[in-house]
Amino acid sequence: MTTEADSAAEFVPASRSLPTLRRAAEGCRGCPLWEDATQTVFGAGPRKAELMLVGEQPGDREDVEGEPFVGPAGGILARALEAAEIDRKDVYLTNAVKRFKWRARGKRRLHQTPRAGEVEACKPWLQAELKAVRPTALLALGATAARALFGSSVRVAHDRGRLIDFPLAPVAALTLHPSAILRLKDHDEREDAFAGLVDDLRLVLGATGSR
Repeated sequence: MTTEADSAAEFVPASRSLPTLRRAAEGCRGCPLWEDATQTVFGAGPRKAELMLVGEQPGDREDVEGEPFVGPAGGILARALEAAEIDRKDVYLTNAVKRFKWRARGKRRLHQTPRAGEVEACKPWLQAELKAVRPTALLALGATAARALFGSSVRVAHDRGRLIDFPLAPVAALTLHPSAILRLKDHDEREDAFAGLVDDLRLVLGATGSR
């Protein structure tokens, strides 16, 4: 394992073109996660998307396919978007960290939460995406994305359900990550958490005036 670099900033081009940023991200060595990941999983969606969703990091399926939110958590998110009457094709989807962090258990690759230094190292890519897309509404999915975007003082349990001041988007908020809903064993708890995710999607889109 190589020594972790302080930041991916030196790998981020000045261009605001998403294809250019995506190609450049493939060669990023800003943190050691590139060594064990199959590939970089950059954001996906329209260049002028009104709504941008930011998750934690790619999962196993995303790492293999090279696209964000195509695994089980992505299925939950797709259902929530449909319930909120939001077309997924109109949304820009990305993650705070662009590569899959995992540990082996037999033949399985188990998700590991990125460390604060890894999130910080990848932040220049997220900032470049925000400046390229310039979304009207931004929703952080889970604690890692919330910390990357809003800092450590913002907490999902405390700040969910309200709008947050953020310089790179007129409307911003945070919610549960869809993977947290998947982990709930109780059916009623799972349904309540899913309904909360739908409500939070409606909150940010409604605050833009489009609803």
